[in-house]
This record gives sequence, structure tokens and C-alpha cells, in this order.
Amino acid sequence: MKKFSDLDSRFQNSAVEYYYKIIQRKKFSLLIKKIFDKILALFLLILLSPVFLFIAIWIKLDSEGEIFYRQARVTSYGREFRIYKFRTMVKNADKLGSLVTLQDDPRISSVGKKLRKLRIDELPQLINILLGDMSFVGTRPEVKKYVDKYSDLMYASLLLPAGVTSIASIEYKDEDEKIEKYTSQGMSVDQVYIEKILPEKMKYNLAYLENFSFSSDVKIMVRTFLEVLK
Repeated sequence: MKKFSDLDSRFQNSAVEYYYKIIQRKKFSLLIKKIFDKILALFLLILLSPVFLFIAIWIKLDSEGEIFYRQARVTSYGREFRIYKFRTMVKNADKLGSLVTLQDDPRISSVGKKLRKLRIDELPQLINILLGDMSFVGTRPEVKKYVDKYSDLMYASLLLPAGVTSIASIEYKDEDEKIEKYTSQGMSVDQVYIEKILPEKMKYNLAYLENFSFSSDVKIMVRTFLEVLK
């Protein structure tokens, strides 16, 4: 971990320092987490390579555009990186609407609907894990636009690498439905996400930091797998 004094000015507050001290005491668990992430990500990439090839061909046959969708996101200590996902939307979808995707978003392609339903579009993030940008478990990476709206406390969620899954992700697996509930009342998608969704998800993310351990990561991964099966 970086020294607290070396962190960006956005992290220099008592709220973040509280969580920093908790994480600092768990260096061994962090080391095990890092080693586990790398080994499992490499193993799964090799094992699932035929699946990757099949999905890549499927996407190319379905609609115009790249196989992978790469978007700038924010990970540990506020560092930006490019997240990998299988493309599930039409070409240049970012320019056609909000950065938040709704359930019946017209920008979603035919194949994309199936991939998103099964959460298969997230598989390429194994590459991000191998590169060290992400972990299997951790706060889902946000775009800079939303990170810029963080309160002092929320920056604590960036003390660890962004994750593929988290308790917040599980609890908000139907996030698009919650957003549509508010947009039907006249709020914009971005306004709903920043004012309603993000603060609630952040409660789970901060609780994760307080109770972090390698065993808790394994439990979250198992729970995620079971939720996907449902």
C-alpha cells in the first residue's frame, strides 16, 4: 500500500484515513488476495478461451463494431484504466445516451441482451485482473464523471483495486429497475444515479472495507456465482 501521506489530495481527510488504517492492518490478506487473483484469472482465461472465441464471433455476426468495449474507469488511488467488456451495445453507444444503461435501453444489441442477462459480458475483466487494474472482489469501478461527485468519505472505496463483483453489485443487480422507478418521476438518469443509487451502494462498499478478509472475498465470489445461476 502507498503511504497515506503520498495519496492524492482527494484522499487526505479523516474519513478516508479511518479506512486506510483498517486496510493497512491486513497486509497479509491483501497479499493472498493479489496472488489468488492473478492465478485464478490466468487459469480461467485459458479454460474459457473457447467461450471467448465463440462469443467474439457471435458479436461480430450480430452487429457492427468492436468485439470488446473499453471504457475509462477509476480504480485504486483514483488511477484511471480501460475496463474490458464484451460489447453489448451498438457502435458509439456512449454518444447516444447516458453512461448508465437501463433494462430496455434501445442501444443494447440483440446478442448484448443475452450476454447481459447472464452477466457474461463481464468475463473479459479477467484481463484487467491479470493486468493488476482490478480484483475479483471490490468496489465496482465508476467512470470519472461519477467519481468527481464523490464525498470525502466515498474516496475510501478507492483504497483497494476495483472489483468484478461486490455485495453492492449483488444487492443492486436490478439497478436499472430502481433507476427507471425514479426517472418515471421526472428525474434524469444521471441525477438518479448520483443522488439515489450511488450513496446506497457506497454503504455496502465501505462496510466491505471494514470487514475485509480473504475469506470474505471467497464468500462474496460464491454468492455471486449462485446469484448468476438463479
